[in-house]
Amino acid sequence: MEVTVEERKEKILDMLNRDGRVKVNELSKLFDVSEVTIRLDLSDLEESGLLSRVYGGAVSSYKSYYNMSFKQRSAANSNEKKAIASRVSQMVAENDTLMMNSGTTTLITYMALPKNMHLTVITNSVAIAQEASGNDNHKILLLGGNVNTDYQFTWGEDSLNQLSAYHADKAILSVDGISVKSGLTTYYHQERHITSQMISNSDIAIVTADYTKIGRAALSKITFADRADCIITNLNASAEEIRMLSGKGIKVHLV
Repeated sequence: MEVTVEERKEKILDMLNRDGRVKVNELSKLFDVSEVTIRLDLSDLEESGLLSRVYGGAVSSYKSYYNMSFKQRSAANSNEKKAIASRVSQMVAENDTLMMNSGTTTLITYMALPKNMHLTVITNSVAIAQEASGNDNHKILLLGGNVNTDYQFTWGEDSLNQLSAYHADKAILSVDGISVKSGLTTYYHQERHITSQMISNSDIAIVTADYTKIGRAALSKITFADRADCIITNLNASAEEIRMLSGKGIKVHLV
């Protein structure tokens, strides 16, 4: 089984979610890599708070955000996400073209956008495309490609090739972790290139993340934190991390 490092780590997390425990020797055989390599993978995942290492392997340390269903994620910190969505909606103007990646915060943000405002939304979020049904004022361009049915997003070369043809006034993005040290991160390596390209193809990059994501690192790095023009998060986010992010020239809005 030949996979990238990030794919291997994601598969390890999937196995942990299913079985509650993984063993180094079994993972070494499964992925056809050395036990030393597997131990390094487990160490990296432990540092990100996604598992706990034990003798001979690792166990699931807690029901992490990674392991939640899309519905569970939508319910998590919903009031904080709605506050963020309300603030972002004030930053959108008539006739804007927006790029929006997948995620519960971007979905909630889309739902907060004025229904009578004329907008073009380029997205890889199947959930956003479904939510837009019946609104003639919002022109939705859903990127094609492979589909992650669990978390309702499209990804892959077809998505990236289609995205490369577009430019947006603003990118409104959801991430799973933000820190000066680790940058903008996501649990899903399939989507990191989509999010990075949305930043590159937009005039302004607005990153939305509830307070639990601030100072945290997820599995896969999207890009450096200072590629965000502004970050919208909650008043109870880590004050020290907010200070460091602001020091990088990023506008941070607390709601």
